[in-house]
Amino acid sequence: MASSRRKLLMEEMGRMSADEYKAADKTPLVIVADEVRSLNNIGSLFRTADAFRLEKIYLCGAMGVPPHPEIHKTALGAEFSVDWQAADSTLDVVRDLKSIGYFTMALEQAVGSVMLNDVAGLNIPNGAHIALVAGNEIHGVNQAVVDECDICLEIPQFGTKHSLNVSVSTGIAIWEIVSKLLMK
Repeated sequence: MASSRRKLLMEEMGRMSADEYKAADKTPLVIVADEVRSLNNIGSLFRTADAFRLEKIYLCGAMGVPPHPEIHKTALGAEFSVDWQAADSTLDVVRDLKSIGYFTMALEQAVGSVMLNDVAGLNIPNGAHIALVAGNEIHGVNQAVVDECDICLEIPQFGTKHSLNVSVSTGIAIWEIVSKLLMK
């Protein structure tokens, strides 16, 4: 029996152009990538940022930046639509964002972290923008950055592994933050 659900064609999805994206209002959320080494993960962060129409990505520390064919392969052109900035120091970026009113969240397993499923209960100042710090594939978010952030956000996990891929965990956290905090 044939399904009544037909996959949409690209032209039916009503996607905006890169220029329309740049001019559109953005979700008040930025990604701060702390020493993410995999170019595929960086590309995936761009694609996720584009999907949620995020304000910006900060690429911090020793990591690849666009233009790069390996980033492009995963980003599929999102590196042209999403605003981004390279920075030497994640800590400086977090401090700068806090100084202009951003609520900062390190995506990290830490003592006293807030479980992602409890994000809706956070007391974030009305109208505040959010910065989500995603860490290195091996070492996570640098401890000095964790110390500087307003909270640590942790994704509950139930298997034998102690972490998720950085681009996967960032995507999960962004969905939860956007759907529970920013789309109220």
